[in-house]
Order: sequence, then structure tokens, then C-alpha cells
Amino acid sequence: MLRYANAARWQDTIRENRPRNSRLDPYKPSLERRFAEGCTSVTRLHGELVAERAPVTYGMVRTHIATLRLAPSGPPTVRQVTGLITRHSAALTEEDRAGLKEVLARCPELNTAARHVGDFGEILTDRLGAALPAWIDAVDASQLPGLTAFALHLLRDLDVVTAGLTLDWSSGSIEGAVDRIKKIKRQLYGRACFHLLRKMILLQ
Repeated sequence: MLRYANAARWQDTIRENRPRNSRLDPYKPSLERRFAEGCTSVTRLHGELVAERAPVTYGMVRTHIATLRLAPSGPPTVRQVTGLITRHSAALTEEDRAGLKEVLARCPELNTAARHVGDFGEILTDRLGAALPAWIDAVDASQLPGLTAFALHLLRDLDVVTAGLTLDWSSGSIEGAVDRIKKIKRQLYGRACFHLLRKMILLQ
């Protein structure tokens, strides 16, 4: 309480959270080196330090190794790259953009796929259904197996897909009603007949 009573400014009441010095600090570089080499066993790492007569405890080593396990290391996974490509650019942080740029620079095919995915996202969000045929032709010309197969499948129902990407009408409310009916039927263990479902829905 004396800190608050003697404070001349409100900034003086804030206690700085400075990191404390630890007996493990001199040995952290060697721990990180051994961890990078593939030795991730806390028991073994602690035993090596004890053999060097380091004044550290098992808990100190375990805590530091836990932070190393949480730290990002190695190349990004397929799921991480897919998430960066399919996410809206406005939702990406500066770190995400830099990482994605580095990944795309290493793979021209992936860079082309990311460009097509971004173009399709604009068609989807801005309702540019008229641009869909040109997008399909561009994807087909790139010959990217997964993306090309998706684009060519759209040709089977091109008129329907184009309408869905152009018109303001949506079947979302109908799908929501169907899902609600299915939920009611599941709650009754599949034994609800049509008449019972009709009464329950109308009464609600």
C-alpha cells in the first residue's frame, strides 16, 4: 500500500514485471542446442546438467523444455499453408503475410494455386458469377490436379452455380428448417412419424 500512497503519478503505481534471473540461464544455450539435435527427454537433459554439477532442478529444465516445445520450428504444415491461402487477406497478420510470401516464393505451382483461390474468393464474396467461366478456363489451363478437378466439376451444374454466385436468393433458410426437423427427430430416437413432427413444428 505504501507504493500507492507515495506515488506522485499513476505510472508509479505499476510494478514492472522484469524477468527474474534463474540458475538455469547459463545452461539454456546448451539445452536449446541439445533440443535442436533431437534430445527432448527432460530426464536425460537434467541428468546431463547434474553430471556437470549444474545447480538446477528437474522443474527448471522441464519448464524450459516446455517452452521450446511450444515455440514454432521447422517448415509450416500443409494445414497451416492451406489456412493462410484460403483465409481472407484482411484477416492475415503481417507475420502471416510474410510467411505465406516466403512459402509461395519457393513453389511456383502453389503460388498459381493461391492466386486462383483468391480469385474464386472474390467471385464468391462479391457475387461475380459472370466471371466464373473465365476462372474455370484459367484453372484448367494451369493443370493443377486438385484445383482443376474442382473447377471442371463446376461445369456439370454451371448454370446453377453461376446463379448461386450472382443472385441474392439463398436456400439457407430452407436448409436451416430441414436441420431443425432432423434435430427433433434425433431427439425422439428416430421414432417420430410425420404427423407427430408436423404437430411439434407447428406448435413451436
